[in-house]
Amino acid sequence: MSDLPSVNEAEQRIRARLPLFASERVALDAAAGRVLRQCVLAERDQPPFDRVMMDGIAITLADTARRRFTVAGCQMAGMAGQALHDPSGCIEVTTGAMLPQGCDCVVPVEQTVREGEQIRLADDYLPVPRQFIHPRGSDCRQGEQLLTPGVRLRAPELAVLAANGIAEVEVAAVPGVAIVATGDELAEVEQQPLADGQIRRSNDRALAAALRARGFDEVRLTRVPDDLAATTERLAELLATRQVLVLSGGVSVGQRDFVPEALRALGVEKVLHRIAQRPGKPMWFGVGPQGQLVFALPGNPVSALVCAVRYLLPSLEQAMGLLPRPAERVVLAAPAATSPTLTCFVPVRVHHDDAGRAVATPVPAPTSGDFSTLPHTDGVMELAPSNHAAPAGTVAALYRW
Repeated sequence: MSDLPSVNEAEQRIRARLPLFASERVALDAAAGRVLRQCVLAERDQPPFDRVMMDGIAITLADTARRRFTVAGCQMAGMAGQALHDPSGCIEVTTGAMLPQGCDCVVPVEQTVREGEQIRLADDYLPVPRQFIHPRGSDCRQGEQLLTPGVRLRAPELAVLAANGIAEVEVAAVPGVAIVATGDELAEVEQQPLADGQIRRSNDRALAAALRARGFDEVRLTRVPDDLAATTERLAELLATRQVLVLSGGVSVGQRDFVPEALRALGVEKVLHRIAQRPGKPMWFGVGPQGQLVFALPGNPVSALVCAVRYLLPSLEQAMGLLPRPAERVVLAAPAATSPTLTCFVPVRVHHDDAGRAVATPVPAPTSGDFSTLPHTDGVMELAPSNHAAPAGTVAALYRW
């Protein structure tokens, strides 16, 4: 196994060949979940004025002994600014309104008593200067950088974009992805009954779900039989129309594993084939003549998903321009088997203990073809090669489904 690249080496080889996908402009209301590809600067100070934080009255604390004020007007949210010229007066205000000029204190309505056109302060209530005032520019100043390229647009980012008048935003274009299931044994999901030796297509559905969950929704599913000519023809068509090809099966060294040969005939440059890991060792990655990315994953279901979460999804996110994030780290709850020469990916179920630690309980699959227990797991834990089982308490990276 010493001639096989390690998991980290494989990751570096793949990442070194990734392009940066193009960008496009979309309406703000269509930008949720997309990857930002522009800087966003503050349009103006935020808040853009001294903002009232409570319903009540705005006063001037020039005379701290004053307890009674004459109502001189009102300042509602959204109204043009008012002014208070007499410190014996007050202006009624609502939350979100501009602080009237000449005022330096807001008294909550709960601490006031209205008596006709006069308002007095509640007994024993002592206001202080600048209370319940959100100062202008305390959140951000005009021209300050608020968002950088490479962030995923979630609810907070969308709020910042909207507040700064950005109705159209530059984001990474979503690449077209084709998922190709290979194998004569594959039957359609709805087929009834199944012939002897047949299984239903499931890897492509799982891979499509993983991609769509990360925002890659331009996905086409297809299949090819175990035939070199048919495989080559279909892959040629897809290379001409898609930026990313994801294959499942046909990538090992069996007599009917035609994928590497077909890709070679089509001018796809092999970057790596086989990785020192279990499951997922047969994985293949290459780059097409026009820069297309080709991920050929093993056909066993667990292997395919492991390679997807460890290589495929992070690679596509990098090509979208998403800023890298450190892998999530979890604590192993019970011993787990390892290999002296291979990195092992162990399905785990994650929970938080009383100390708040993320703890991973192994749910090992007997083989990489046994996937019925995967719905009871959260992802896989990456365990380094070792001559001994990984003990409870081991801290390692988690890759979620």
